[in-house]
Amino acid sequence: MNATRLYFDHAAATPLHPEAREAMVAAFDCWANPNSPYAEARACNALFEKARRSLKAELGWGHDLVFTGGASEAIAICAARCPLEGRIHGATEHDVVGASMGEGSIKLPVDAQGAIDRDALADALAKGPALVAIQQVNNETGVIQDIAAIAVQVHEAGSLLLVDAAQAAGKIDLPDADFIALSGHKLGGPIGVGALLVKDLTTLRAAGGQEKGYRRGTQNVPAAAAFAAAVEAKRYRNAYPRLAALREKLEAAIEARGGTVIAKDAPRTATIGGYSFPGIEAPTLLVQLDLAGVAVSAGSACSSGAMKGSRVVGEMGLPEDVTRGFVRISFGPDTSEADVDALLGRLDTILARARAA
Repeated sequence: MNATRLYFDHAAATPLHPEAREAMVAAFDCWANPNSPYAEARACNALFEKARRSLKAELGWGHDLVFTGGASEAIAICAARCPLEGRIHGATEHDVVGASMGEGSIKLPVDAQGAIDRDALADALAKGPALVAIQQVNNETGVIQDIAAIAVQVHEAGSLLLVDAAQAAGKIDLPDADFIALSGHKLGGPIGVGALLVKDLTTLRAAGGQEKGYRRGTQNVPAAAAFAAAVEAKRYRNAYPRLAALREKLEAAIEARGGTVIAKDAPRTATIGGYSFPGIEAPTLLVQLDLAGVAVSAGSACSSGAMKGSRVVGEMGLPEDVTRGFVRISFGPDTSEADVDALLGRLDTILARARAA
């Protein structure tokens, strides 16, 4: 094992920002249930509501915010409780979307660059009002959807739009949607906290206890405080231009080594890139990189352990050898040019060994 590890899987989870850690540790002193009526509980509730206000302000959201255990729960809540009868989702969404929307949900195809087929969306919307789930930034390829145009199309049909912004929040501006799902650990907050942004609570059925009746369970005050602190720190936002240049450098080097850049011509986030190398499958490359001290993934952290070809890349209609060789490399706010150079050096050794074999 190489003594110096390189971490390039920030799309799965990024290390806790120091500001978030500090806020979380301080909030552990607030141990009372924030829903109780006495003074200790009121102090915890005040800290919790401060985190809510801060997140809304930092994200530019002027409506309701329901804290959840993560983006997956936020998506599941919305899919289960939006009263519209129809369900529509993109073919390259995170796995939780298809599972939550149900077998009756219409799956929209994408083109080779990962963009939603807008004609297929129009046909699906013609069947009646529906909840439409589309990612802002794809978690495997980094492709950015044209949410503004999609929102117009959805709303003109009398439907509602759910946007998974787990890979976008804190990095780029959020879209104008009816529901937005967020995840704390994708942007420097702790694992186990997220949020569902809701434009109009009347478009969501209530289902009990906390969060104005839209989520059951005692709220995690320390996690919420840390989530807000991570967004307030703006580490990803401030690093974004630099990371865009690093990704361009990495991709030029990958192509020079015979690799393929997935969705090269699509609008993509600076923080995620999908790549494939001819003649070497993803499981082999992942193991070799790990032994060389490099952490990357073969796609979503929820499914990459299965070591199968990427479902997302397969939905884009790319050749099977590209799909089976797919790996995701994702940057964090502290990723440096030296890190990229070191990654390329270790990758060269692995590719040379594979080609010799």
